[in-house]
Amino acid sequence: MLELKLLLLLLMVNGVPIIARKLLGRRLDTPLDVGMQFFDERPLFGSSKTIRGLLLAIAAATLCAPLFGFSWMIGLVIGSTAMMGDLLSSFIKRRLGLAPSSMVLGLDQIPESLLPLLACMVPLGLNCQSIAIVTVAFFASELVCSAILYRLRIRRRPY
Repeated sequence: MLELKLLLLLLMVNGVPIIARKLLGRRLDTPLDVGMQFFDERPLFGSSKTIRGLLLAIAAATLCAPLFGFSWMIGLVIGSTAMMGDLLSSFIKRRLGLAPSSMVLGLDQIPESLLPLLACMVPLGLNCQSIAIVTVAFFASELVCSAILYRLRIRRRPY
């Protein structure tokens, strides 16, 4: 049951920026990297990683964690580290010369599920098996949810 709650919270955190973009359009969508470039003259994260998405995802995790039986502090850690994983993925994709919102199987799913689980391993008493189960379940669920959000015209691209 703990694994299912973590999976649902991670999926919610991952979906909030996408739904916010659909609901709010271009309002408050300042890129997190504000156009800065890395040494390779490519954007740090790209235009799809916004301050709005980051703040809303972390706030949603913090506020919704108690609904899943976790403290707000665990929600804050999960939201923050999930977004760190997402930003790490975007940073790597920019270094590879890939466009914002492009998909790299595994890179788009694993960091944003694995980092929060590792960060909460001790306080939640997670073992390696639980972490592996939730990470694999997130990987599969993220692909299914992405396809559904695309069909509903909430997501721009299916992956």
